Amino acid sequence: MKKWLIPVIVIAVIAYSLYSWAVGFNNTAVEYQEDAKTAWSNVESSYQRRNDLIGNLVKTVQGAADFEKETLTDVINARAKATSVNINAGDLTPEKMAQFQQAQAGMSGALSKLLVSVERYPELKANANFLELQSQLEGTENRINIARDRFNGGVNVYNKLIKKFPGSILAGVFNFDAMERFKSNPGSENAPDVNFDFNKKKE
Repeated sequence: MKKWLIPVIVIAVIAYSLYSWAVGFNNTAVEYQEDAKTAWSNVESSYQRRNDLIGNLVKTVQGAADFEKETLTDVINARAKATSVNINAGDLTPEKMAQFQQAQAGMSGALSKLLVSVERYPELKANANFLELQSQLEGTENRINIARDRFNGGVNVYNKLIKKFPGSILAGVFNFDAMERFKSNPGSENAPDVNFDFNKKKE
C-alpha cells in the first residue's frame, strides 16, 4: 500500500464517522422534537375537550331560574378567551406559553366560581345532565394534568439532547432550538374542584 493512501483513508474514516454522527443526531433530535409537538397537541386537545364540556354546562345552567347572570357571563367570556388562544407546536415561545396558560387559568377560575354557585340551586344539583357533565369535567381535568406532564417529559428529553455537549454544537448548526415547558401558575397543580357533596347541609 502506498504511504500517501494511509492519510487519505484516515481522513475518509474520520469524515464518515462525523457524517454518521451528524445524521444520527439530526434524526434523533427530529424524533424527540416531533414527540414533544405531538404531546403539546394532546395538551391542547384536552383543553378543547374541557371547553366543549363547559359550553354544554353553560347551556344546562342557563336553564335554571334566576341563575347569577354575572357568573355565567364570566364563564362565557373566559371560555371565549381560552378558545381564542392557540399556539403552533413549532412556535412555543415563553410569551405565547404564558398567554395560553393565563387564558386557561382564567377559565379554571370562572369554572370554579360557577360550580360553587350551583350549591344554591337544588334543581341543578338534581339535574342528571349537569351531574354527568360535572363527572366528565373531573375526568377531563385529570387528563389535562397527565397531558401536561407528558408534554414536559417530552420537552425534557429533547432539550437535554440538544443542550448536552457535543450535541449542542450540531443543534446550532441544524437550528434545533430549546422548547418551552408548561409552567404551572401558583395553585394550578390542583384541578378545579368539580366534586360536591350535595347531601351536605350548609352551616
